Amino acid sequence: MKQKHIILIAKMFTVLFAPHYFPLVCLLILMGFSYMRSFPLNYKIFLLVVVYLFTLALPMLLISLYHKLARHRQSQRNLREKRIIPYMISIASYFMCYYIMSYFIVPHFVVSVVLASILVQLVCLAINNRHKISTHCAAAGAMNGALMAFSLIFNFDPTWWQCLTLTIAGCVGSSRLILRRHSPAEVYTGLLVGFGIGFLAILTL
Repeated sequence: MKQKHIILIAKMFTVLFAPHYFPLVCLLILMGFSYMRSFPLNYKIFLLVVVYLFTLALPMLLISLYHKLARHRQSQRNLREKRIIPYMISIASYFMCYYIMSYFIVPHFVVSVVLASILVQLVCLAINNRHKISTHCAAAGAMNGALMAFSLIFNFDPTWWQCLTLTIAGCVGSSRLILRRHSPAEVYTGLLVGFGIGFLAILTL
């Protein structure tokens, strides 16, 4: 495989498994393995739309507008000092999602996914003030931690799903290294931080 093909695949993984997909993927897993399977279809669609709009569409749109208004080049967007405002935009969007879910009395274990996502971003923002960390890998790690926590809560075998999410995490981490967006230490730190927060937040929040 030529180098340009490897770089193209790495870019695809970076886009397809961006950090903002974490709550949506967790919600889909919950709809398959928890008592959410018995929820009415229109309620499931409502939850998916709310999560998609406020954890994916809105923050990505606002962050893109911010970079355009600030005239940041693509290479500048990964600089540590340029990532603070995008973090704040994302966290604010997630808090809006949390408020809407609380207003409509969404089951707590679903809300806990959004809270875990907010916590991951707050920790990454705090670390980012001193050291750069891979948010992509933190989200991938959180997805694995949350899956393991939910398997304990709902007593299901997560083996095959865990194999899939671990493979995704490995591909995401490798992609960030191939694209030279992060060092190995930043990738490993992101995975460990995300896993720990995802696991503990789902069990305790």
